[in-house]
Formats: sequence, C-alpha cells, structure tokens
Amino acid sequence: MQKYHLAVDLGASSGRLILGSLEEGRIVLEEVYRFENNVTRRNGHLCWDYDSLFGHIVDGLCHCREIGKIPTTMGIDTWGVDYVLLDEKDRILGETYAYRDSRTVGMVEKFFEKMPESELYARTGCQAQAINTLFQLYETALRDPELVARTKTFLMFPEYLNFLLTGVKMNEYTNSSTTNMLNCETGTWDEKILELIGYPKEAFGKIHRPCCEVGPLKQEIVDKVGFSCRVILAATHDTASAVLAVPTQKSNAVYISSGTWSIFGTELDKANTSDEGFAAKFTNEGASDGRIRYLRNINGMWFVQSVRRELDKKYSFGELADMAIAAKDFPSVVDVCDPRFLAPDNMMEEIKAYCRDSGQPVPSTVGEIMQSIYAGLSSAYAKYFNLLKEIVGHDLECIHIVGGGSRDEYLDELTAKACGVPVLAGPTECSSIGNILCQLICEGVFANVAEARKAVADSFELKTYGGN
Repeated sequence: MQKYHLAVDLGASSGRLILGSLEEGRIVLEEVYRFENNVTRRNGHLCWDYDSLFGHIVDGLCHCREIGKIPTTMGIDTWGVDYVLLDEKDRILGETYAYRDSRTVGMVEKFFEKMPESELYARTGCQAQAINTLFQLYETALRDPELVARTKTFLMFPEYLNFLLTGVKMNEYTNSSTTNMLNCETGTWDEKILELIGYPKEAFGKIHRPCCEVGPLKQEIVDKVGFSCRVILAATHDTASAVLAVPTQKSNAVYISSGTWSIFGTELDKANTSDEGFAAKFTNEGASDGRIRYLRNINGMWFVQSVRRELDKKYSFGELADMAIAAKDFPSVVDVCDPRFLAPDNMMEEIKAYCRDSGQPVPSTVGEIMQSIYAGLSSAYAKYFNLLKEIVGHDLECIHIVGGGSRDEYLDELTAKACGVPVLAGPTECSSIGNILCQLICEGVFANVAEARKAVADSFELKTYGGN
C-alpha cells in the first residue's frame, strides 16, 4: 500500500498541500490543495489571518481523506520571522502582525541604544533588519509592556500551527535562527537579548532540530478530518526546507531560493561573523542538519508579483518576462535591495520614482519596468556572488536556483551571464520537497542530507544555463 507524506507549505502569497511518495526510489509529488494567502489590514496594520490559514490546512486534510490518499506523516513550513505570543490559557495576545508592517520603523536604532549592532551580529550572526522578530517584539515591549508581562509562550508561526494540530509546543532550530535572538555559537536563545527586550525567559522554550516527531493529531482534529497521522518537525523555515532540497553534493555551490525573496547563499560548517560578512549584510541561519545557511536576503519575485497584482493579474509571469525581453535594451537598473521597495503603495510608480531619483531613464511601459527589475535582480546576484567568494575565500563552482522563480528562464539566463558560472534551475516545489525529506529522514528512509539530496537529483529534471 502506497505511503504518503504531506507537506503543508505556506508562502507569503499562497499556501499549498503537497503529497509526496516514493516510487522505485524516486520522489513523486502531487498537489492536493491550494489557497491564496494575503495580508489583511486591521487597525491600520498589516496582519495575517491565522484562523483562516489554519482552516485551510484542516480543509486540505479533509480533501486528502476524500481522495483516499491518507498521509502517514505531515510537516509544516512557512516564511520566517513572524510569531505568536500566548497567554496562560494559550490564547493569542495582541495582533498577528505581518513582517512587512511598518510599526517597526525606527526600532532597530532604538535597540542599538541597548546593544551595539556589532555585538548583536557577533552574538546572533544575523543582520539587523526591521522585519526581524527581535525588533517586532521590542516594538510591542515599548508600546504594551502589560502584554509582555502576560506572555507565557512564544512560538514561531509554523510551530504554532503544529501546536494547534497536536497540542505540543516545540520551537524549531531553522525558524528560530531567523529571529535575531538565537546565539549562533550555542544554537540556543541568547539570554542577554531576551533580558534587554524584557520578555519572560521561560516563554522561550527548548529549541529542537528538525526531522523529529512533534506528535499525533489531537482527537478533535482527527474527528474533523477523519484520520490520524503523525506531525513531524520539518525545517519549518521554508528557505531551510528549500535548501535541504538543493540537488547538489558540492560544498562550494551557491543556492538561490527564488520566491517572494531571493535567498542567496551557501552552506558552512559554522557561523561566519567576520567584519567582511557584516559589512556585506550576510546573515547566518540554521540549516536542517544543524549547519549554517550563510546567506543574503534580496527582495526577489516580490517585484514581479507586485507588478502582476497591480495589473489585475491579466498577464501571466511568462508574459511579463516576454515583455522584459522585448525591452531588453532599456538601460535602467533597479536596486532591488533599496528599502523603499519593501512595501510600496504602488510598485510600478515606485520603480519609476526610483529611476527618476537616481538619474536613470524612467520606464514608460510595462516591459521597460520589467526589464529594469530583471536587470536589478541579476546585477544583485552578481554583486553578492563576487562578495561571497571573497568572504569564504574560495571559488564557487555553480549556482542552483530552486523554487518558483527557477521557472523564469530569462532571469536564469541573465544570472548565468552576470555571475559567469553555470546556473542549474529546479526543482520548483523545493520547500515542499525539503519538508517531505525531513519526514523521510525522521522515518529512516534516508540516513542523512546527502542521501536525501541524491534522491532529489534522481527524481527531478534540472535545466542548465551558461557554462561549457
């Protein structure tokens, strides 16, 4: 009888439930449920509707029963940095803010009055960004100290979903490492940072490595969905799951997890908190096997998603890429790392304003806007590729682009040309694959990451751009 493993993969724009199984040693995927995920505005703030998201997960589980494909295990991964605070009755305290909300403006600088930026980086290995959990929590502490005093539990969002399913609270290593509060040497919460922001230390529970069991579904969930299965602690940060699914055995490969963000980096045995990495804004986050994902966050397909949304989604991603190709001689280049593009009211108008402010030709067509985005993305990849080589002190052999953005052939071609190394594109559903790999490692199907990655390479076709 076929065994199924379910990946619940929540992104900042959509969520999907994907069943994975093994057929003659090859990983086979089947998407069984998909839904949109958009931030909502409540009381002037950008927030997530966690009740709706959890409802979709339950509906997706019900659909598995309806089609007769019952998973034996399941795991959840989501974007990083967002969280919940629970009171003594496990009720959510405050709003479920989205990381793009502007309430953290100025919080980074305020925190540096308590701890210098250089010390924060030396402790956590994370670049200080206003979206990081640390600064979200600090803003709440300054605004509502009574809420902080009532906090009994801190959980990252996917761990909260695991708790709703099982009743078990387990903090997970890869997602905890996105908070700017995890000590990069010990892999545990940094007590000095917790003390500075004033939250009860006991609210921050033990941190667990992925590929272990959380627990079975609660009876009330079993009653709703019609079956029981075991919830496995995946690499709950979607990028960590995506990197686990990078089909390489090379130690000097670069990955780009291409989605709303372009996560650009490589893997290291231990954290790199050098002055050079600090200056280049590289960050150290946890990998599924306990190592370090050494990376730079680059605003990625967020640009394309925003333009498409502003055009009422009347063009496909492929059609937008074709428009860029038709305007490939347009010379303007967007700095995709400029903070002005984090959450603009109108992306196309912001791009025009940026080009005007930077003395470049102002795009007048959708194609010219798209070309300035593509040029900006590939230029950023080349910049950080060369910086990364300098920081790690050795050549980098190739770039693996995984995730939804790997389907963008024009961007893949531009990246190979800009960086001067082969680009291998695929697989696309890498976060879901990595999530499923965590379940299979927990089950003993794969002994380690190397075995799991070999299975990915054997199971999915890659397309190569550039090289000899």
